[in-house]
Amino acid sequence: MTATIDPFHAIAISRLAHRMAAEGRSIIHMEFGQPSTGAPKAAIERAHHVLDTDGLGYWESPALKARIAALYREDYDVGVDPEQIILCCGASPALVLGLSCVFAPGARVAIARPGYVAYRNTLKALHMEPVEIPCGADTRFQVSAAALAALEPAPDGLILASPANPTGTIIPEAELRAIVEVCRARGIRIISDEIYHGLSYGEPAHSVLEFDGEALIVNSFSKYFSMAGWRLGWLVVPPGLIDAARARMGNLFLTPPSLSQHAGLVAMDAHEELEGHIDTYRHNRDLLLAALPGMGLDRIAPPDGAFYIYADIGHLTDDSLAFCTRLLEDTGVATAPGVDFDPVEGHRFMRLSFAVSTDRVEEAIARLSAWFAGQKTLAPM
Repeated sequence: MTATIDPFHAIAISRLAHRMAAEGRSIIHMEFGQPSTGAPKAAIERAHHVLDTDGLGYWESPALKARIAALYREDYDVGVDPEQIILCCGASPALVLGLSCVFAPGARVAIARPGYVAYRNTLKALHMEPVEIPCGADTRFQVSAAALAALEPAPDGLILASPANPTGTIIPEAELRAIVEVCRARGIRIISDEIYHGLSYGEPAHSVLEFDGEALIVNSFSKYFSMAGWRLGWLVVPPGLIDAARARMGNLFLTPPSLSQHAGLVAMDAHEELEGHIDTYRHNRDLLLAALPGMGLDRIAPPDGAFYIYADIGHLTDDSLAFCTRLLEDTGVATAPGVDFDPVEGHRFMRLSFAVSTDRVEEAIARLSAWFAGQKTLAPM
């Protein structure tokens, strides 16, 4: 029997936005977590050179694997053998590899609600059972050690994300350590999605590898390295799973794009340029946090990292998809409906991405301010 997979509604919003743009409408894309900055300059220069000199066959870059291993020493003081790193065609295949390496069909895997839509649907596609943990403002919309300890029966696994999508919240070090301890005591295997690491506006996020050497780590060049379209990511597996992960990668996906691997290696040392992006995101975040309460959006998850704001719109609607569609049609600002991330409470939330350029954020604020002022006298949709 095939699995039933729910649609990713933000993709439908984006399709409508692109259709409106083709008709001549001015569109501001805040529906996806897609950096507007593009790959680092040096990475693009390297790619041009490779296109002229390399046949670009199936390939796995030893140098890139070694550089990623060095990142774990530099950023987290964790030793990782380059052979533990499985290069993938983005984080999505890395998640599939990780789940299929450690769980069988029927496995129960805990996820936060709200959480990234693909966690739930990838589990379903693999015939696993998502165990959703409702997470609200009291836990900063994050999984807690107490919630995991209270789950009966214990799930087989847990997908963590810190910083999280859609909220941007980061799990503090002490709580992350406590989560790992609960999982170790209850036999819960952790897959940690660390795709937003590097995108923090206060204390940096900690890797689960600092506390659990048996965890699987998903990461990507799409966010911090600003290379979403290059489709390059990685999975870190413990030594005992190297063969299983390599077999799955080779059979399901072969190798990541050769061109992306060449460019990614160079991108990893473009520190000054990449940190400049963080300054832009921080400024965009501050602009929105200052402006949104004046629009009546004053119940917001604290965005510690990533580049999202998850806002409560329950005073205006109980249908976030219809609300975001109407908002796009009226203002040209594309956003993501909360129902993507939370099928229970998400009907009263929306997500805005501030990964766009600052001038686009300023224009969005102007459009949204006028539009929301007009909604205050209306009954909820």
